[in-house]
Amino acid sequence: MKKIFAKIIQQRGFSLLEVLIALAVTGIITLAVFRAYVTQHKNYMTQDDITEIQQNARVVIDELSRNIRMAGNKLPQGLQAITPANTNPDTITLTYRTSNCDTYLASPMPLPSAELKCALDISCFNNNQWVYIFEPDSGGGEWFQITIVQAAALHIQHNTMSLSKCYGADAILLSMNQIKFFVDNTTDPDHPTLMMQQPGQTPQIFADNIIDLQFQYKLDNGTIVDEPVLIDDVREVLISVTGRSRHQDYEAPTVADDPNSGFRLRTYSSSVNLRNIS
Repeated sequence: MKKIFAKIIQQRGFSLLEVLIALAVTGIITLAVFRAYVTQHKNYMTQDDITEIQQNARVVIDELSRNIRMAGNKLPQGLQAITPANTNPDTITLTYRTSNCDTYLASPMPLPSAELKCALDISCFNNNQWVYIFEPDSGGGEWFQITIVQAAALHIQHNTMSLSKCYGADAILLSMNQIKFFVDNTTDPDHPTLMMQQPGQTPQIFADNIIDLQFQYKLDNGTIVDEPVLIDDVREVLISVTGRSRHQDYEAPTVADDPNSGFRLRTYSSSVNLRNIS
């Protein structure tokens, strides 16, 4: 029995002071690790946001540059290649052709809703395609949607919409591109987007977190204007795109009624020389 009590007495535990010291050291280490994690996470989020802004802005500028460079390509006389709007954020509409797909009417339309009887091969046109019809003498024309292409009969139907008038024989039908770019910061102010819209279609989101789009136009005399009087005088388009971070920096100051305060903003600029406008 004495041996047992002696063995128990020899087994000492930790004192309260030792436990408190251990807890304090553990707390300090845990706090340091947590702070390091928070700092690393914040740096990661910041870098990720900046990278995303750069990628979005680069994609936007590349797409705008490609379409601006094509503006005016193979357009008929009287049809404007660039339709600018100094609306802050600005809007731009670009029109051009990418193919030689065209035909003309073999006979006049009896009614604005009548099918189009064409004189040349129409196999290059497609169902549900939006195309442009105009009369070369008057210069007037309009966009409409093809519903059915009857290639063998050389007939084009537009059952879902009537034209604004009856077009006569020799009216020309063209396959063209027309794209409008604008910033939508009203539908959802917390998530501004760059939109692109084609004739008769619902606007589609092209890029997220784009809050501003600005265009300036350099004329042939070197003058830079916000909205040119004559598009034929434009030689270069200056582009400015402002992107916003996906996440808000809660340490940044905020401004009342400013949906972009507290976010990281970056502005990128480029310019495009026009090659199809003289």
